[in-house]
Amino acid sequence: MKKILLLIFSISSINVFCQNKNASDFVIADSNHAVNIYIDKNADPLIIWAVNELADDVKELTGKRPEIMQADSFSKNGIYIGEASNALFKNRKEQKELLNQWEKFSIKKEKDNLVITGSDVRGTVYAIFEISDRLGISPWKWWADVHPIKQEKLSLKLSGKNIITSPSVQYRGIFLNDEDWALQPWAAKTFEPETGDIGPKTYEKIFQLLLRLKANTIWPAMHPSTKGFFTIAGNKEIAQKYHIVIGSSHAEPMLRNNVDEWKPKIYGDYNYFTNKAKVDQYWQERLDELKSAKNETIMTLGMRGVHDSKMEGAKDLNESISMVEKIIGNQREMLSNTFKKPLAEIPQAFVPYKEVLELYDNGLKVPSDITLVWPDDNYGYIRRLSNEEEQKRTGGSGVYYHISYWGRPHDYLWLSTMQPGLIWYEMNKAYQNGANKMWIVNVGDIKPAEYDTELFLDMAWNINSIKSDGINQYLKDWASREFFPKISSEASAVFEEYYRLAFLRKPEYMGWSQTEPTTQVKLSDFSEKEIWNRIKSYDKLIDKIDSLSTFIPQERKDAWFQLAVYPVKGAAYMNHKFLYWNLAAITSDEKEKAKYEALASASYKKIEELTDFYNIKLSNGKWNKMMSMHPRNLPVFDSVKKPEFIKKEQKSTENRIAIQANAFVSQKGLKNYNWKAINGLGYSNNAITLFPLKQQYFKTEKPFAIYEFEIKTSGEYEIEVRLLPTHANNFDHEIGIQLDKNVLQNFKTNTRDREKTWKENVLRNSAIVKLPASNLEKGKHTIKVEVNQTGIVLDQLAVYPSSEGSSYEIPLK
Repeated sequence: MKKILLLIFSISSINVFCQNKNASDFVIADSNHAVNIYIDKNADPLIIWAVNELADDVKELTGKRPEIMQADSFSKNGIYIGEASNALFKNRKEQKELLNQWEKFSIKKEKDNLVITGSDVRGTVYAIFEISDRLGISPWKWWADVHPIKQEKLSLKLSGKNIITSPSVQYRGIFLNDEDWALQPWAAKTFEPETGDIGPKTYEKIFQLLLRLKANTIWPAMHPSTKGFFTIAGNKEIAQKYHIVIGSSHAEPMLRNNVDEWKPKIYGDYNYFTNKAKVDQYWQERLDELKSAKNETIMTLGMRGVHDSKMEGAKDLNESISMVEKIIGNQREMLSNTFKKPLAEIPQAFVPYKEVLELYDNGLKVPSDITLVWPDDNYGYIRRLSNEEEQKRTGGSGVYYHISYWGRPHDYLWLSTMQPGLIWYEMNKAYQNGANKMWIVNVGDIKPAEYDTELFLDMAWNINSIKSDGINQYLKDWASREFFPKISSEASAVFEEYYRLAFLRKPEYMGWSQTEPTTQVKLSDFSEKEIWNRIKSYDKLIDKIDSLSTFIPQERKDAWFQLAVYPVKGAAYMNHKFLYWNLAAITSDEKEKAKYEALASASYKKIEELTDFYNIKLSNGKWNKMMSMHPRNLPVFDSVKKPEFIKKEQKSTENRIAIQANAFVSQKGLKNYNWKAINGLGYSNNAITLFPLKQQYFKTEKPFAIYEFEIKTSGEYEIEVRLLPTHANNFDHEIGIQLDKNVLQNFKTNTRDREKTWKENVLRNSAIVKLPASNLEKGKHTIKVEVNQTGIVLDQLAVYPSSEGSSYEIPLK
């Protein structure tokens, strides 16, 4: 499904990708035979494993398994696979092209042979799985039961070119987090009861998935429900077997899982001011353990609290900065002394998460060879990126990004609804500002975040594989591979709307409650008309899912439920539960009230039924305990209680004008920066921003977009501009709004983390700016919106009588 190669395949009559009419076929298998695979006699065990996986994939597709044979020359026809350094590839062109490169690979047809070569072990493995992927084998074949559909003939159509590719980002991986409600109980009680935890059997499946997704890094699970990664026998060995790089989160310096491993009765307080010797000893113990191991690692440096909290002991900001600098120096000395290497050869990372970013912004010095891993604000908006000076650092920079989160203002641990367009925008922006060293995505429990995870890692492998106008096509290709080509267009349209509706309000936020502290659910900010529109929108998705279900091949039924039915219907019923509850609360008619209460109750029961099927019947019980419909037991997941009557004033909608930001009548860029829409982004699904995405300030002349509208009645109005709540390094995003020929007015749009407005903005994915328009005359008018820098995303505009007030949603039509 990835488009990084110019290699195009045809699987029997099912053409997942466009075909090159001038291409020549390379037949892998037909009804009579499968082509032989040749490898070097000294091939690395991981390559041998991957080759066998490819052979099994071919067998699952055709019933014929290629024979795997050792060879020392290209004397017979077949598929030749190996590292460029293997004797089998001696004096071949591939050696010059690939040797001493990082995870680079080549795929080409040479006479009657298919030659697959990697610069190193992982590069070779990625090339092998690129073939599997292009043959229609999903990376999620085990993790989402995307069973292959049998074909009579399997052939590759090659463009005739030598394809050479390497990763855009050096370290690419996932963080298993907040695993208490799904991954840990599933592993402990269903998949790996002999360990009773997330152990080597589970990690083996995770690492196999990572290699199929061309990833190389793991931040292991680390919540109190889970034992530390290094404390379970076999974990680090399985990481070594699969050549997976072990890193750790912002709260786990020196690869120590503090939640499980820091024992106060043994070590005392986790306080570097008062207990330096014991903390150093604790860190050194892990280094000594790794000294004799052969694991690849990335050491997270610095210090926070035992879990996700600030460092203990500091009296003020300056004392914190001074101590963290001292700690980093001490940690680096320990690394150098233990591993007997120059520090530049020991991968190290610093993650300025939450309060640590404040330390960095106030002068904390981090040595240049340490990779700065910039976090988002936990809700998909990257907090900071490297400026021009920071981009010169030898350690480079990266991103720690969330598609699942536990914390305030509210968790989103249940369904995976991070809008693909937002992931695309934020990660492309990061890359264009130098973040190419490490990308880590917090995937929670892996499931049900399959799609967003693959999108993130595909971009990490090849940042140019998806263009700003190709996000929906990527989704269509994914649906074609995962389900069935015949329904790919309709299925992808369902997902587009699923993500857009969740961008308006995630299912987990529909109770209008918050966490830390936890508050009870309350009525929404939707008007009655918005409630009905939202109910109808989700009804359409349910109907579409049901109609498409009849076209799903038997082999893909389980995958369809996991990847489509459960998330779409789960989101729909969660919305129905609260929306009908809202209607019951604002209805005085007792008969209507009872009807809405029954519908709200039925919606809750439907979520229960879906979840029970997921855990008990799906895939013969394979995923038992993987899906929780009430993570952290927050009030939003409960059945709703009988509401009291509330008289709610209904807003008129007749005089409201909605304008999508991409519907400008004219625009002006500046200094080669121009306005461009990103499909699948924002309420509008086509929010606009300035391209390229590299940071740039505009001081005097500024880029702008101009919009037109017409009102039928003169009076008092309000102009509303909605932006995505993106961040600037210096909290200085600013837009100017000019109505007709009036004076342009400037508005600052950034918020600080934890502020009330920031909480509101991330829960609704919108920063709202309002401009009063007094004595506005009947007729046509113009709105000019200008920006002071890149990184500002315009989504929608609205014009409405001041007396009516703002609405929750600006509709698409």
